[in-house]
Amino acid sequence: MIILWLKAFHIFFMLAWMAGLFYLPRLFVYHASTNDQAVKDQFKIMERRLWLFVTPFALLTLILGVLIIAQYGTAWLSVSGWLHAKLLLVSLFYVYHFYLWHLVKVFAKDQNKHSAKFFRFLNEAPVIALLIVILLAVVKPF
Repeated sequence: MIILWLKAFHIFFMLAWMAGLFYLPRLFVYHASTNDQAVKDQFKIMERRLWLFVTPFALLTLILGVLIIAQYGTAWLSVSGWLHAKLLLVSLFYVYHFYLWHLVKVFAKDQNKHSAKFFRFLNEAPVIALLIVILLAVVKPF
């Protein structure tokens, strides 16, 4: 029964984390599109607060994922090829998460060199990765 609680909270925190990861680059799109310093300063506050808000969700997602794997055991882990693929993609989400932090700091210093188009791509590409993660977790194709 504990595994169901772990899974439920894992999914909840993952959804909260992903919502923030999808919204933050959208803020970057708007930030990169403006020349008004007052608007830029407001975006700086929003970006920093959002990243700090979703980071605990990333940590809780990780902790609960590890607990779920521990509940199933190492024998299950070793034969779950789909999980290895999922963990690789999830690892890339953590890299992405900290890359966004880097960008928050770049914007905070008014040193952004990327276009709004770059941030649109940065905003949309992870959606495909998340779909693959979900498909791997639900369908378990291998």
